[in-house]
Amino acid sequence: MKTKFFTLLSSLTIAGLSFVATSVRAQDNIQFYRPNDQRGINVFETSKKDTVPFTGLKVKVGGNFELTFQALGQSNTAIPQTKTGFNGNVNSLMPLTHAFQLPSANLNFDVQLADGVRMNLTNYLASRHHEDSWVKGGYIQFDKLPFLHSSTIDEIMKSVTIRIGQNDVDYGDQHYRRSDGGNTIYNPFVENYIMDEFSTELGAQFYYFNKSGLFLMGGITDGLLNETVVATTKVDAVTGQPVKYDPAFLAKLGFDKQLNKDFRFRVTGSLYSVNNDYSNTLMGGDRTGSRYFNVLENAAIAAGTTLNDAVDYNFTSGRVNPGFSNEIHAFMGNVFLKYKGLEFFGTAENATGRTAAETSKRWATQFAGDVIYRFPENTQNFWLGIRYNTLKADLAGIGDVTVNRTAGSFGWFLTRNIMMKAEYVSQEYLNYPNTNILNGGKFNGIMLEASIGF
Repeated sequence: MKTKFFTLLSSLTIAGLSFVATSVRAQDNIQFYRPNDQRGINVFETSKKDTVPFTGLKVKVGGNFELTFQALGQSNTAIPQTKTGFNGNVNSLMPLTHAFQLPSANLNFDVQLADGVRMNLTNYLASRHHEDSWVKGGYIQFDKLPFLHSSTIDEIMKSVTIRIGQNDVDYGDQHYRRSDGGNTIYNPFVENYIMDEFSTELGAQFYYFNKSGLFLMGGITDGLLNETVVATTKVDAVTGQPVKYDPAFLAKLGFDKQLNKDFRFRVTGSLYSVNNDYSNTLMGGDRTGSRYFNVLENAAIAAGTTLNDAVDYNFTSGRVNPGFSNEIHAFMGNVFLKYKGLEFFGTAENATGRTAAETSKRWATQFAGDVIYRFPENTQNFWLGIRYNTLKADLAGIGDVTVNRTAGSFGWFLTRNIMMKAEYVSQEYLNYPNTNILNGGKFNGIMLEASIGF
């Protein structure tokens, strides 16, 4: 643990020195960009407002760091079970204590390559699932195409944005508000949704923005988190043929406008669809892990894994992945309303899909609502929030289940770069069979988190 801590500290120190050496004002010299601090809250797609003049190549080195204290209690009603190779009751829960979690950190590079052309590269320095540093992904974004030297294209690009790379899949609006490794600045709560719709896939997304507030996005990806050129031997149970590497298609239609100085209204509808895929991860593509460590887990199974640290076992504890790895068709609607300091963000989602071994599709539906009040009016650097999130799903080998979560939060931006928040969470699992460790499962308690973003 000490080695990991000092590695993390050294990486952050190097990142900080690089940031200073690059340019203190670099953040203000990046075009069409979402800030990594408080100014990035409630930013979805980057704006088409051309407010930053291009003065040459600029590099911004930024970072995120979070530290969380967990104080959760848990219980279940599963009957005792034994399992070959493990000692004792594998349905007994791992004893938890009140303590700090493994910290997480991100290292971000944003580069202004040309007028209206920028690049992003995001690295996870440390996280729950992968303690070592590794690349999350990167992309290039075109808001202008100056190298084509066409006045007609210049005019078209005033309303168009193109993003290409190994990038966040723009399905729904929740991924703009979620915690991502060390970046927890945008999330008014500690954890993401029960079914966390997030993945990075190689592809392109094309946006059209109308001055009326309407916008449209269409995209195509390879449908994979980890690309491969090796042909698969996995067989599709429906066709009897080897699984294909079909592309995934995504689209979004929305309206987003500040109707007056006090009221903003946004509504969007999104879809993501792939017919035949080797290993799709739309509902389980977060490789950094959940914020609720080791809840409803068994100590013997966790310790008996081949992973180098027991926190890696079930690193998405507290979440539910329906496992639609071969075929998935997902639809999400989002509403965002902001009147002065009062916000509402709502989500309704329906997804169907299957694995390659299944012959029929299963389903999952999720609903969530956040109510946030930010104050005082002139700075809005404090907030109070409440969230209700419910998931109903048909899980392979288990059947229809329901998982409910209620969370309340209080937060404070000490500066625009430094944030603290406290959350009370209560989560329950319904309709799991009595032989499953999640039968009658419950956890609740307090989470405290401090976060830095620059």
